Amino acid sequence: MRVVLFEPEIPPNTGNIARLCAGMETELHLIEPLGFRLEDRYLKRAGLDYWPKVSMRVWPDWQTYMDQAGLGIRHVMTSARGGMPLHRFPFLRNDALVFGPETRGLPSLLLTSSPHRVRIPITDNIRSLNLSTAAGIVLFQAMASSGLLDEGRFA
Repeated sequence: MRVVLFEPEIPPNTGNIARLCAGMETELHLIEPLGFRLEDRYLKRAGLDYWPKVSMRVWPDWQTYMDQAGLGIRHVMTSARGGMPLHRFPFLRNDALVFGPETRGLPSLLLTSSPHRVRIPITDNIRSLNLSTAAGIVLFQAMASSGLLDEGRFA
């Protein structure tokens, strides 16, 4: 399982997701351009002292990521506005969970590049959830439903 952030914009969100990935032993892939530098103190602060445990790769663009790391991987696109409800989606152990930038979401070109799309069911009281919150919900559901949480390494 892996988390892919397409053009993330807010350093603390990415730092929180990096910490989540460290705790879940999940790869984190960042697709440039980033809305911050990797040396950003807010990014580092949100990730605390877990950065050495984060398996992270940064890619210059989506095509390079797909050519070098995305082949043979099923990409599950996330959207606040469309897709199958998260709790009904049949996740697989090797899925890549793809999240878009905080202010725009995934562009339609990426959303339509995969038939696998999910959304977190929420009421219409809000437009969307915070990116790091959404990543945590989606990753946990994906790992739980694919059996990855039953492997004994998670206490």
